[in-house]
This record gives sequence, C-alpha cells and structure tokens, in this order.
Amino acid sequence: MKAAVITFPGSNCDRDMAVAFEAAGAEVVRVWHKDAELPVGVDVVGLPGGFSFGDYLRCGAIAARSPVARAVAEFAERDGYVLGVCNGFQVLLETGLLPGALMRNAALKFVCKPVSLEVTGSNSAYLDGYTPGQQIIFPVAHHDGNFCADEATLDRLEGEGRVAFRYLDNPNGAMRGIAGILSSNRRVLGLMPHPERAIDPHHGGTDGRALFSGLIRALAPA
Repeated sequence: MKAAVITFPGSNCDRDMAVAFEAAGAEVVRVWHKDAELPVGVDVVGLPGGFSFGDYLRCGAIAARSPVARAVAEFAERDGYVLGVCNGFQVLLETGLLPGALMRNAALKFVCKPVSLEVTGSNSAYLDGYTPGQQIIFPVAHHDGNFCADEATLDRLEGEGRVAFRYLDNPNGAMRGIAGILSSNRRVLGLMPHPERAIDPHHGGTDGRALFSGLIRALAPA
C-alpha cells in the first residue's frame, strides 16, 4: 500500500504524517507542491498541517492552486483516498473536494491542546479502526478551525453520516461541534485535529493509530 504525502511551502506536519503512514505499514513517497502528477501506484494522498504559503490569502487558498492540487483533485475524482489534516483540511475545502469553510476560532485565539472527540461517522475506511460513539483524544493546533456551512449542508452531512468526528468540548466554535467530515463516497476525509500526532505514547497518546492502521487494513486487499 502506497501513500503520497504532499509538501507545500510552510508545511510543518508532513514528516509527522509520513511517519504515521509508515508506522501503519504503508510505503510512503514524498511529493513537492510543484509536481504536476502523483507517483504511479498511489493508494492514498495525505495533505498535512502547517501554514502553506504563510496563509497570506486564506488558509489553504494558495496551496489549492498549486500544480499538485489538480492532480490530487483528479485522483479523488477517480475514487482515490485523500486525507487532509488541519491545513490539509483547509486545502480540501478550497479545492471544493469537501463542502463548507473554516473560519477564525470563535475566541480569535490560536488553540493548541489535546481535545476529546466522538467518532460519529460511518461506512468509511478511515473509521474502520474505531467503533461508533467511541471517545478519543487528538491534539489541535490552529487559529482557523471554526467549521461553518449553511444549514442545508450541515443537515446533509449529518443525515448522510458524513460528520466523521465531533468535538466533545468545542475549542473553536465549530458549527454543531464538527471536527471532521467525509466526502459523499467516504474516500476523502478532512479534519482539524491531528491524528498523526497521536501515534506514539511518548507524545501523550496513541488514539490516532487506529485511523492509519484501519485505513491501511481496509485498502490492503484492493
């Protein structure tokens, strides 16, 4: 199973994501944002956290116009798996691969701490390692993590079981406590909390392991 991890100028969690995929048993290839194509044989693409292009326009907006972003969009349209964490989630929204927007945190302050989440999504390889309703802890580190969408979009996400994770103690004011969402085919996941920073007990917890290992197990027979 091969995972491609994209690096943009300003990415700072790309190594963490690569390590998480490798720990789960995937072969990892690193891809630079100016690459116009993904490597052959890629099964899943990871868009990491950080501050792509310094967030000088909108978070993820410039990265979404990088040459590799078109290749990632085409990969997703071919039913490829794409995981976007924090800034990567922002990129997914800016590319239109997921609905909604991420606004400034309600308190207008950077939030950096472990947060409690509930696993609320269904029928996705990303969630195969969890049970519905399970409570887990991932760290967050963001200034623009307040998920917003119109009521019709929120109702659709809820009704289709596409809210993957929900905050138990909403740290940023996200509508309905939404921490992560899935695409309609369940193959694109965007979330603000960092599962790749929760795979080593020395870093405070291992609840993120199941996301990567569950995904790898689900894709291995394909």
